[in-house]
Amino acid sequence: MSDEIRIPKPEYATPAGVQHHVCEHDGCSKDAGWGFVKPKYAPHWFRYEHRAEGEHFL
Repeated sequence: MSDEIRIPKPEYATPAGVQHHVCEHDGCSKDAGWGFVKPKYAPHWFRYEHRAEGEHFL
């Protein structure tokens, strides 16, 4: 028996480190930093210039 306490990580946790997301705007493949999501759904990612498109996912 060990003295270590093991707490399972939740499935929805974001892994540590830098995350790279691609903009979902048609024809744009640059790195996106704006995530739009309703609770318990997968996020949709857009660049700052295309963030208005992401607002309909809220």
